[in-house]
Amino acid sequence: MPTTARTAPSATTTGVTLRPAAGSAGAPGGSGFWVVGAVLVLLMLSSSVPSALYVLYQQEWGLSSGMITVVFALYAVTVLAGLLLFGSLSDTLGRRPVLAAGLVLAIVAMGLFAAAQGLGLLLAARAVQGLAVGLATGAMGAALLELAPRSKPALGAQVNSAGPTVGIGLGGIGAGLLVQYAPAPTVLTYVLLVGAFAGCLIGVARMAESAPGRAAGGAAGAAGVAGAAGVAGAAGGRFKLAPHRIHIPAAVRGRFAVLILTIVAVWSVGGFYLSLGPHLALSLLESTNYLVGGATVALLAGAATAAQLLLGRTEALRTAVLGLLGLLGGLALVLLALGLGSAPVFLVATAVLGAGWGAAFLGSFRALSALAEPAHRGELTAAVYVFAYLAMSVPAVLAGLLTNIHGLHRTSVGFMATVAAVCALALLATLRLAARNRTEGSTA
Repeated sequence: MPTTARTAPSATTTGVTLRPAAGSAGAPGGSGFWVVGAVLVLLMLSSSVPSALYVLYQQEWGLSSGMITVVFALYAVTVLAGLLLFGSLSDTLGRRPVLAAGLVLAIVAMGLFAAAQGLGLLLAARAVQGLAVGLATGAMGAALLELAPRSKPALGAQVNSAGPTVGIGLGGIGAGLLVQYAPAPTVLTYVLLVGAFAGCLIGVARMAESAPGRAAGGAAGAAGVAGAAGVAGAAGGRFKLAPHRIHIPAAVRGRFAVLILTIVAVWSVGGFYLSLGPHLALSLLESTNYLVGGATVALLAGAATAAQLLLGRTEALRTAVLGLLGLLGGLALVLLALGLGSAPVFLVATAVLGAGWGAAFLGSFRALSALAEPAHRGELTAAVYVFAYLAMSVPAVLAGLLTNIHGLHRTSVGFMATVAAVCALALLATLRLAARNRTEGSTA
């Protein structure tokens, strides 16, 4: 896995001068790696915060479960739009300006959330938030691989996979605490996030550029990227901003197809828990405490993070196989909990499912990142997340619509059984890929 980072001269954006901090951010092992890691965690944290608030929104505004999943899916759809339009943009313009633009959009989204008094602004906020995450995702994934410390080259892929689960867990429990115990949680939560994003923006402005080939040229303006319009300055000339194609090189498409099955299984589970998980937990636990919903999301994500830390040095495909086995075990326990109506079994099932989720995502992401050429790293990373967000959104919306017809319990049973079938298929395909790699002497 390439870990070479290049230091770029200062790049002037529209009204903002991005200057590398002396001696640090761009070099492998420097503070730039942790700045990008913090951005990843914070973006994922902010994306999970509404999940803990959905029950409150539903009660105050009279929203159905189907509408809740539509709000959730709008976020995933706009993430996809950002990925498809700008997924490889950081390969051309550089990581810093794209990350800065994503953070500016995230701040705008938090303001819209804080101002929301009904469905309209909630949808608008989710859409802008999704675009922010989609814009930044390819740049974050690539920068973490490039800025990883030389002594720990696998750390980039590990933070790439652990960052979302850490952020989702912190967002779930943090928002749950604020909803239950703090005044005006639908405003205070987002005001706090505005301050956190502003701090990250300062860190990004001070870090050095790491994108291959960007060392000699200025980066494009952050404001121009955020506006997705017209022309941005690049390498002393003018750069026309246009949709960037997500492309999988022909030589790795077979391996990519196998590994992406695991991504689909993992994020189908994530999408369900982030949209309907809090409702299911409140139902099984027979509780009205809003913290329960956030804690359920945090339990899933916390177990995922623990598994990723435990398996950080394990070979990628072996980690993916262990994760898929954990997912199958967790799904079986969820089905048992639903059959028995048992809250304790559901909590154990969520922890097992989370551990499998984290391991499967870590292993598959590490194997996928090994397929990327340096000049197309952002593009391939964006392609992975296109499938991840499709898997997160489409099944969740279908589940929400079916909940209105068949009820939450029956819909959950059908959903978990279907995802278990996908996990079994992914497990068989990954085992075959591992056997082929051993025969060929390959690790990717």
